[in-house]
Amino acid sequence: MKLVTYKIDVESAGRLGVIQDGLVVDVAGFGETAGLDFPHRMLDFIDLGPVALRQLREALDLAGGEWGNALALPLETVTLLAPIPRPRKNIFGIGLNYLDHITESAKALDTDDALPKEPVVFSKPPTAVVGPGDAVHHDGDMTQQLDWEVELAVIIGTTARRVARENALKHVFGYSVMIDVSARDNRRAGQWIFSKGMDTYAPFGPCIVTADDIPDPQKLDLWLTVNGVEKQSSNTAKMLFKVDELISDLSKGITLEPGDIIASGTPEGVGAGRDPQEWLWPGDVMEAHVEGIGTIRHPVINAVQFK
Repeated sequence: MKLVTYKIDVESAGRLGVIQDGLVVDVAGFGETAGLDFPHRMLDFIDLGPVALRQLREALDLAGGEWGNALALPLETVTLLAPIPRPRKNIFGIGLNYLDHITESAKALDTDDALPKEPVVFSKPPTAVVGPGDAVHHDGDMTQQLDWEVELAVIIGTTARRVARENALKHVFGYSVMIDVSARDNRRAGQWIFSKGMDTYAPFGPCIVTADDIPDPQKLDLWLTVNGVEKQSSNTAKMLFKVDELISDLSKGITLEPGDIIASGTPEGVGAGRDPQEWLWPGDVMEAHVEGIGTIRHPVINAVQFK
């Protein structure tokens, strides 16, 4: 299933929807029609666990495209928000997790060229999240080296605490697309959170594809373009630490809870690694895609107008 958070006009609140045959079907409204009590927020639905997912899928199959009194609108007529507009916790970011990106980072960013022996973890605060189509803010007072990183986002579905690798994927609710926007010239004493955690630095969407529709997250093509020119193109098979390893490693010391998000790292092709280096500027447009999930598109604008 492809689950979204959507709104129908500027003033309305975001609601949980499911994409069916080009329509966004309101999940709470559909639940009422089907005799099921579904919430209207993504996080509340994730909290219900696997039983709710199974109930929704079975009810959709039984409906056969008949939505009763539920609101069902063409996808192009609604506004999609980030699937989880306000995560409860910081996003777990993973650095240096594709082999070729490790090499380009060592040349351009003075990182270690040796393969990490364990995942490199940083975080992005909830305030960094923006939804499909929202602008990424370029503040020239803060950075002259704004960069892009396309990533597979992993959304946790059930509490994971000290889980073994072989059981880790059982804790995944679904997958999405994220761009890890990075101010390369704002790494402070080697600490990455400010460089990667400023407002609008976590474009996220367009949907969450539930894990049952992506049985192997290590077989997905992903790419990113700037102004229509391809900058990154790779496959999640090239991750150094696979999704199950990331979940197992993080859960050794930090309890992963429903709705937590892991941005699983980026492949080669970032602006810092190019010769000459390339950066994002106001007027640029990024598009990022992960196979089986979808594409997000984000313009870069001058942040001065928001001061």
